Amino acid sequence: METKQALNCLAALAQETRLEVFRLLVRRGEAGMAAGDIALEVGAPGSTLSFHLKELERTGLVTVRRHQRQMLYAVDCAAMRRFLDFLQKDCCQDHPDICGCAPADATQERR
Repeated sequence: METKQALNCLAALAQETRLEVFRLLVRRGEAGMAAGDIALEVGAPGSTLSFHLKELERTGLVTVRRHQRQMLYAVDCAAMRRFLDFLQKDCCQDHPDICGCAPADATQERR
């Protein structure tokens, strides 16, 4: 991930509703959720939520697909991993495992 992309992700997630939506979609996984269900869950009006979803989609952290008449939003796990890897890339002089910042898959291997 390039620095400019990471900055776009950070800017998008630096807003309370978008962060809440993103965390909700992370919990739902690749199955995602319909926009209306997201709105109910986070308590955001549809027009406001639409703006926030477009912003998250623009960063690449969230994808959207049509299922019949619904728009389903889901976290892009690969994009999220690239973003997290970018944030911890230089941790502990490129040895994140020694400072407790290892990627999730490396942490699982140690257990």
